[in-house]
Amino acid sequence: MADERTSEGGGSEFQRVSDALHSRLADGTYPLDSLLPTQRELAREFDVSRDTIQRVMKELGSEGLIRSKQGSGSRVVKAQLARSSSRRQRSRSGRVSLGPVIGAAFEAPQVTLDVFTLTSESLDAHIHRQAERIHVREIAPERITVRILLPSEDIELPYPRAKDDPADSRPQQRLREITRRHTASLRNALRDLHTVGLVPDVSVEVRRVPLVPTFKLYLLNGAEALHGPYEVIERRIHLDDGEVVEALDVLGMGSVLTQYVRDDGPESQGAVFVDSMQNWFNSCWDLLAKP
Repeated sequence: MADERTSEGGGSEFQRVSDALHSRLADGTYPLDSLLPTQRELAREFDVSRDTIQRVMKELGSEGLIRSKQGSGSRVVKAQLARSSSRRQRSRSGRVSLGPVIGAAFEAPQVTLDVFTLTSESLDAHIHRQAERIHVREIAPERITVRILLPSEDIELPYPRAKDDPADSRPQQRLREITRRHTASLRNALRDLHTVGLVPDVSVEVRRVPLVPTFKLYLLNGAEALHGPYEVIERRIHLDDGEVVEALDVLGMGSVLTQYVRDDGPESQGAVFVDSMQNWFNSCWDLLAKP
């Protein structure tokens, strides 16, 4: 284990486990109110030290995603959910998980996904889940078109920011690294589908826009929108050098989204919202954003 702890100085093992658990929370592997495996089981699965697992659990706890209690394990207390504005959905539970919404969109022959977000972390998890479904021939889209708007790297963001030292650039450097890593990951996952002949036509484009995201937006197949504000919170951020800082940040993967669906005619609330947000996205993409 000594070699592993040395490698953790750069955060590689910590980040690997953190990414994996975030993905499982995003794709519903660990649903709301479920118990995570024990720290011993996770340490064995990922072949890392208990210290690494404990650090990841602290991060998930600080993000408000899990709650740990000695003797009772760690329970999922916040998952990314969408509240539906459509009568059809409200007549059932009124709450749907983000994963199934994206999953349903990928079952269409022509998949279009436009996203405006602070990072691409949670999107990466969902894209990989759909890529797995395509690889096992569960679904077979003929065309996938993904456009992602991210904030420009040269603008100063109000979050994440160290509380005690707002001039500390490390939290935002960490954010940029997370964004680059997950953007490259999802791009490769989709392009590989075309390379191996599973999807005839794949287009993935990422552009940067000089805006501070105060909300995240998913536009799916021109038929529905998922929209939700970023909630500012105080939490601890684990930096790559192992230092922990108290920071102001926003909820991303744990945020609640509202779903708007074009199912009640062109003048319905859902249709008007979907059209207006699609027009907003297109205007930013065409006039403000740069590759």
